Amino acid sequence: MRLTAVHRWSVWAFLVAPAFAAPAVDSARLHEHAMAQVVPVRGYQSRVVLGDSIVKLAQEGVIDAKKLNALYAPRGGLPEELKGLLTMSAHAPMLLTEKSAPLYVNILWALGLANRMAANDASPLNAPSRSRFASTGGWTLGREAGGAYFNRFPIVALTPQQESLVTRVAQHSFRPCCDNSTFFQDCNHGSALLGLLALGASQGLNEEELFREALAFNSYWFPHQYAHIALYFQAVQGVAWRDIDPRMVMSAKFSSASGWQENVGQELQARGLLPQQGGSNCGV
Repeated sequence: MRLTAVHRWSVWAFLVAPAFAAPAVDSARLHEHAMAQVVPVRGYQSRVVLGDSIVKLAQEGVIDAKKLNALYAPRGGLPEELKGLLTMSAHAPMLLTEKSAPLYVNILWALGLANRMAANDASPLNAPSRSRFASTGGWTLGREAGGAYFNRFPIVALTPQQESLVTRVAQHSFRPCCDNSTFFQDCNHGSALLGLLALGASQGLNEEELFREALAFNSYWFPHQYAHIALYFQAVQGVAWRDIDPRMVMSAKFSSASGWQENVGQELQARGLLPQQGGSNCGV
């Protein structure tokens, strides 16, 4: 929906009004406006390239082509973005859209789960119970059970400095489906984001750029929650989405399930700005 000049003025007037003021426009319209900022229809042009990472995962059996085809058959077949990824290197950066976001969850999930990093020796998943997590037990597209692939193959080559960067950003990046950091990859979104960070660091992205990539991917994976975060910053702090520090948004205060509820959900609910929202499941 395109907002007219009058609509944009009313949106702003409402957002800067005191919390007790009567709403000038309904919350659904505000949410739609925030959604357009957070997950634009044109998509987000990532700087990260998949390269030959998915080819390597297929060669090692982490992604089984037959199982992948069976998964997408009832959905109309493999998406165009996926065709060829198992056999040919990708040279163009990923374009994240509403349609491609679920696809990138699946392929990056396999990467984050199976990619070997020394730091994963300290991961909570590195324990006898590893197969009980959604990220491990839920990965059913490989030749073996998902738990067998944790931290197993050197898919993405990282220098010690790059691995330290990945670990640092992962430990300070959260997601609205749980209270764990990306380093504790207990679900598909955690594994996928860890895989993205490893790729980005290996390709020379710095800390700020990695946080920005993480926020973009999280936003497309959890669009309603991040649209509400955008509403919160505009309504409560008077800060536009484009001006927010990605590190702050990805912190536990705003991106963890409990932090989001306490610092975003409750505040917006008190202001009548929390319409019904959808969710993202943690399955393939």
